[in-house]
Amino acid sequence: QVQLVESGGGLVQAGGSLRLSCAASGRTFSSYGMGWFRQAPGKERDFVAAISRSVGTTYYADSVKGRFTISRDNAKNTVYLQMNSLKPEDTATYYCAATSSSFSLLMHREYYSYWGQGTQVTVSS
Repeated sequence: QVQLVESGGGLVQAGGSLRLSCAASGRTFSSYGMGWFRQAPGKERDFVAAISRSVGTTYYADSVKGRFTISRDNAKNTVYLQMNSLKPEDTATYYCAATSSSFSLLMHREYYSYWGQGTQVTVSS
């Protein structure tokens, strides 16, 4: 069982930056692939970024590539999402999630077993 708690969301102007954090409970954090997803009102929950269990291989949605960076600190049981050059279309609730699936499946939300409660990110124009 893994419990995830996101933090770091807020209101920021276009072009600004935010860093989201996701703290995980349990002693097996390093055995999980981690992902960030986002959901805007009336839309589906979309993949944003993922990082593998050990080597830390990363994968990004095209819409955030070059602007967002996912990282993890296994000693702190925490995964981060650094978001730069934010745009109004990045406005959404951001969720972190954990999975024991292989890296090739990390961009698919149906393979994630554990989810946080979400943190709101609002980017004003």
